[in-house]
Amino acid sequence: MKRLSTPPKQPPSKSTAAGRAPVTLRDIASVVGVSPSAVSMALADHPRIGRATKDAVRTAARELGYVANSAGRALRAGRATAVAVVVPNTAQHVFGHPYFMHLLVGVTSSANAHDSGLLVSTNPDQSHEVAAYDRILRSQTAAGAIIASAASNDANVSRMVDTGLPVVLVGRYPHLPQAVSVGVDDHAGAAAVTRHLVADHGLRRIGHISGPLEHQTALDRYEGFRAALAECAEPCAHTLAIGDFSEEAGRAGAAQLLDGMSDLQAIFAANDEMAYGALLELRSRGLRVPQDIALVGYDDFGVSRLTSPALTTVRVPAEQLGLHAADRLFDLIDGVAGEVTHTELPTELVVRESCGEHPAPTAAPTVTGTTAATG
Repeated sequence: MKRLSTPPKQPPSKSTAAGRAPVTLRDIASVVGVSPSAVSMALADHPRIGRATKDAVRTAARELGYVANSAGRALRAGRATAVAVVVPNTAQHVFGHPYFMHLLVGVTSSANAHDSGLLVSTNPDQSHEVAAYDRILRSQTAAGAIIASAASNDANVSRMVDTGLPVVLVGRYPHLPQAVSVGVDDHAGAAAVTRHLVADHGLRRIGHISGPLEHQTALDRYEGFRAALAECAEPCAHTLAIGDFSEEAGRAGAAQLLDGMSDLQAIFAANDEMAYGALLELRSRGLRVPQDIALVGYDDFGVSRLTSPALTTVRVPAEQLGLHAADRLFDLIDGVAGEVTHTELPTELVVRESCGEHPAPTAAPTVTGTTAATG
């Protein structure tokens, strides 16, 4: 552990209109020689942090000029009465998508159980990509935040984690192992539905309509798809169309796959809305599902049961994700979060009619819940 004898010099590159950028928990952690989460707990006087470490952290914070964000000050003063869900998308996208509605149901259940209000922060349009974050950082009513649907390269996620505000991420963020997060094993879920097409139906020429690959969820589903094809003893061919999880992207993606691969046998869409769009494109071309082309999706939020034929898909427990993320956030706020940083909830392969005849109506869960802890 390093101790300060004189105030450290601030790097000249960190500058703002006030002279220098705000000091973050990561800055303090690098001086003291501990993790940012340990700094956060030390500043909150958490009993798991030793007295010597607390003293070193507070000395470093004072000499560096650390100032906690307004939300953190409000929490310590007892003025914070709500938690926030930050989604760096437009409100139209958030409230028009079944995934977010299920997620919010889970978050609301936990917030109600903790007698807490709920704030939802979105961006006004696509060009204001930091508004959803900054609104919460300026707020004096948010005791903590859940961040959902952020791109893996979104630097604002790391910025939120570094502020000291209790934060829980929904999804997998390999570059932020110190952050608390809740997600599902999308790699395993995508591999399971792909294996079903290959092993149970003998399909070898399969197209995938992915989500935006700068999002870890979309990338994991694509990689799981490819991994399952690579396991096959017989040669398999695949082609890719990149979408944005919308019905329109599913239709456009299906057209791209059909035009780009002769004798296409199946389409795996990375969510059910794109699978429905693919179904419309297939019908417009006179192709039958599953007789001519098998079709599978991902999520199982409702549309998969309403199509004809009903969609084979992978069930994502979005409501449970929201509930668990909010419970973890309240643990962080109360200083009882423990050492586990990432938790994965199970997915389930749900077999219906869109992939063809099958021996059993449903399959067993494909993933078991797992946790990972930092050392």
